[in-house]
Amino acid sequence: MTGPGAALFVVTAIFAIIGALITVTARRPLRAAMGLLVHIGSLAGMFLTLNAHLLAAIQLLVYAGAIVVLFVFVIMLIGPETETGSIEGRLASRSTAAALTLTVFLVVAGSVGSFAAPWVSVEASFGTVEGLGLAIYRDALVPFELISITLLVAIIGAIAIARSPTE
Repeated sequence: MTGPGAALFVVTAIFAIIGALITVTARRPLRAAMGLLVHIGSLAGMFLTLNAHLLAAIQLLVYAGAIVVLFVFVIMLIGPETETGSIEGRLASRSTAAALTLTVFLVVAGSVGSFAAPWVSVEASFGTVEGLGLAIYRDALVPFELISITLLVAIIGAIAIARSPTE
């Protein structure tokens, strides 16, 4: 990764952490959804710095474009001013959550720190639309077609069940 690419990766990582913190600490649901949107957008930026253009596009289309919009619709349906209850006086639950978070962080940090597998070079088309197309339509054509036929049969079955007369 080049110098500007590494700097962009660090900036998007910082925004991802900030967005995640806003998501879990916001008292209002709409602000939490906006924090999630920042987090998802910065993850797409991180995918771009890693040359995974297809993952970045899917991240923006599926998560930012559909999931967050669904969350905002539900929040607006319930009422944007809804606040969560007070959590003061719950020392045991806060201590347990902090201890569990610290334990998970230490386990992940230890496993990443002790990772000694050799780095392997990846193809130039790794993570691109062309690479995914070649993997699906050249290397795994038969399983891809079997899955598409299975999904087609399931859709036809669901339509047949939904259209059958009920008594």
